[in-house]
Amino acid sequence: MSRIGLAIALAIAAVVGVVFAIFPHFDIAISALFYEPRTHRFVVGGGAWEVAREVASWIITLLVAPALLAVVGKVVMPRRRMRIEARAVLLLVTTLALGPGILANQVLKQHSGRMRPADIVELGGTHHFTPWWDLRGECTENCSFIAGEPSGAFWTLAPAALAPPQWQVLAYGGALAFGALVGVLRIAAGGHFFTDVVFAGVFMFLLVWTAHGLIYRWPATRLSEETIERPLVQIGEALRQGLAALARLARRTGKPS
Repeated sequence: MSRIGLAIALAIAAVVGVVFAIFPHFDIAISALFYEPRTHRFVVGGGAWEVAREVASWIITLLVAPALLAVVGKVVMPRRRMRIEARAVLLLVTTLALGPGILANQVLKQHSGRMRPADIVELGGTHHFTPWWDLRGECTENCSFIAGEPSGAFWTLAPAALAPPQWQVLAYGGALAFGALVGVLRIAAGGHFFTDVVFAGVFMFLLVWTAHGLIYRWPATRLSEETIERPLVQIGEALRQGLAALARLARRTGKPS
């Protein structure tokens, strides 16, 4: 993850943030492209979106599953080395938990106050539109800013960062295309505005860029494999000792008096 990528992400955030703050109706205009006033429906129906969501969820699950299995394997067999590099496991698990899990769905979406496109008066709803920066909207929970599913899709930048150097451009391109595709589908379904999707991508990139730097690039914070594995070894050993103690207790209590 280079500084060029960081500069591009910050430039996108600055340009989109300023333009859509000065001209907030651009968000409505983009969503209106996918809205049919005569039927009061968006072009991507609920059934189609549910299928797309399921496919996207499976892709994300398949990408993070090896890391989770490596953690479980280390806890169950603490004396064996992890099947995957511990730093890679740390990057994948922490960014998925902190990004889509906490930042998007527990912090921003719960406090932004922004109604979704399908809920605003201009697109057939009953609530008022607010620009991306305004936290005074009428939504009380699971709000529009930022886009949740696209955040998960853009998280795939994390596994892309672990690709071999000769494949990284392709991997980054695939991650960005995946995030953009899920974002367009959410806009077309009336679930999110354009800025919800853009800032989902920017925030996920910044999170992955920072985590990758802390774990891999910056000497002051870079951790060794042994340092990352040590807590898992301790948990595994504690579980083994606890199970052994329970087994001894069961044998003693099971003996006839």
